[in-house]
Amino acid sequence: MPSTTSVLSAYTTLTASAVLVRTLVSEVQNMTNQLIPKNLQDKILSKVGMFMGTLTSQMTLIIEENNGFTPNEVFEASKIYLGTIVCPSVQRVKISKAEKEKKFSFNVSKDEKIIDTFKGVELIWELKIVETQKTSCDEGYFTSEKVEQKWYELSFLKDYKEMVLNTYLPFVLERSKAIKEENKVITLSPLGSYGEESVNLDHPSTFDTLAMDPELKYKLMDDLERFVRRRDYYRRVGKAWKRGYLLYGPPGTGKSSLIAAMANYLKFDIYDMELSSLRGNSDFRRMLVSTKNRSIIVIEDIDCTIELQNRDDGSHNYNDSESQVTLSGLLNFIDGLWSSCGDERIIVFTTNFKERLDPALIRPGRMDMHIHMSYCTPSGFKILASNYLGLKNNCKFGEIEGLITEMNVTPAEIAEELMKSDEADIALDGLIKFLNKKKEDCKEKIDVENEVVDEKGDEMKKEEIETKEMRKRKGNSRRGGRTRRKIF
Repeated sequence: MPSTTSVLSAYTTLTASAVLVRTLVSEVQNMTNQLIPKNLQDKILSKVGMFMGTLTSQMTLIIEENNGFTPNEVFEASKIYLGTIVCPSVQRVKISKAEKEKKFSFNVSKDEKIIDTFKGVELIWELKIVETQKTSCDEGYFTSEKVEQKWYELSFLKDYKEMVLNTYLPFVLERSKAIKEENKVITLSPLGSYGEESVNLDHPSTFDTLAMDPELKYKLMDDLERFVRRRDYYRRVGKAWKRGYLLYGPPGTGKSSLIAAMANYLKFDIYDMELSSLRGNSDFRRMLVSTKNRSIIVIEDIDCTIELQNRDDGSHNYNDSESQVTLSGLLNFIDGLWSSCGDERIIVFTTNFKERLDPALIRPGRMDMHIHMSYCTPSGFKILASNYLGLKNNCKFGEIEGLITEMNVTPAEIAEELMKSDEADIALDGLIKFLNKKKEDCKEKIDVENEVVDEKGDEMKKEEIETKEMRKRKGNSRRGGRTRRKIF
């Protein structure tokens, strides 16, 4: 047994050592606070805490894939956002790319840590995946299948809890939406046709490549931009967040290309509605519910898809034996109660003959903007020459522009001629030849029409002369009769 003196001596030594260590720690801490910024201290403490396994200063958020039976929006947003972060410390990353996507997509692997820095704060993401065996009984037979449970663990210092919840996670949500929009593949889906699936819209048309009047083009672009940013405005005034456009003009003036350009400009999906396949007004409601927000609903050639009677004629129905669709049903589809079941929707009608449409169908509030797709102009020709031949100017442009102003020629006709040769001079010569021939044909047609008019005029003059002669003879006969009666 050690003596009492030895125990007291040892206790005194330990106490003195403890006081010395505490003093040294205090001095080191003071020096650290003076020399090392607090953010850097937090990072060091975080690293030491993670290394030593002491997580007392850490907080971890669990972001599960599903919220019950509903997908968790935060999980999906985190997955998209983390796909843009590839840290040097990450060893395994999943990579993928869809056929129409422009960029590669990156996904974190199981148990792999991704470190993100936001406003000087370090945040650690980790994907967790657990497989469980699910057993079910169906008609006396037991079946077993593997079910994956996925969640993200987001770890950070407890001091930054409010910042993470109020600033960082909302940033992740907004950033994921922007990334999703950048990588979005526009789809074209049929409405009214059964058994058909949507396809990717691979139409290269843009406002830069459209051969339409520049002033009208910029007016339309401004209208589209104003529409997509006025969500709060539409709610405030009590209107459904939708917009209607009527595209009218001769065939070949670019109505379908303009619709594709609108979709590419806004990144909106397109739904092509086939009215002739509808069985009744209830199909309108079914189709509206099946469409997504941020989409364009198109009804092409509305005047000739199925016969539409003007309401002034007293008929409100489409005269189709198999269809029970009414004009009132179509009007309710455009701006009735069911039209407000979605947001950011655009409805587009196209027609070659605007005058055939019922005024109620194209009034403001249904078709808000009427866009006349006219024949090609000199400025439209220059856009086509740049698109198809890569030409900004050429010595033959003057002659071509002069011919274009003398007659009606569609952008489709000019584009067809420019596509006939890769050699610019050959293509332009062919276009000049085509325009001259069209000019001669138009002149011959006018001459024939004038001859017909002249012939009709001559016939009318001949009939007029004969009528006058007949009236004159009748007048003379009446005067002769009166003279004879006087004599006798």
